[in-house]
Amino acid sequence: MKTRLARQSDLPEIVDIYNQTIDSRMVTADTEAQSVDSKQAWFESHTENRPLYVITENEKVIAWLSFKSFYGRPAYDGTVEIAIYVDSEQRGKKLGQQLLKFALSLSPELGIETVLAFIFSHNTPSMRLFQKYGFAVWGELPNVAKMDDNEYSLTILGKRVSEK
Repeated sequence: MKTRLARQSDLPEIVDIYNQTIDSRMVTADTEAQSVDSKQAWFESHTENRPLYVITENEKVIAWLSFKSFYGRPAYDGTVEIAIYVDSEQRGKKLGQQLLKFALSLSPELGIETVLAFIFSHNTPSMRLFQKYGFAVWGELPNVAKMDDNEYSLTILGKRVSEK
């Protein structure tokens, strides 16, 4: 397994992994599959300081990690939201842990002081993963998502990774 920066040629596999999570209503608020074209601008929005990484095995993308700036205002430059997605056939192999540790280790060199994760409150595996690495509940948004006539709450987890 190898962790590296994502390439344009990885986008179809990144989108496929993302789409695997939609029907579960556990990970994303998207309710329909996304296309490579619909994710192109998102892919291109990643920068040197807000990168997109993949884990590959035999050149196949099996998991990915995205850093995105929070809220888009200069005062929040040191704060990012991270997202971690793992191929459905690879879950249970601790790839999420590997990517989260990797993200936290990269944070200082990327100028990141605070890391946020927005997780559906009922997604206990992800909640446990982030809390295991020192993330705390910083906020809860009750019943903010509606999918299939069900309401879902969102928990904001945060961790301060460096002090200025």
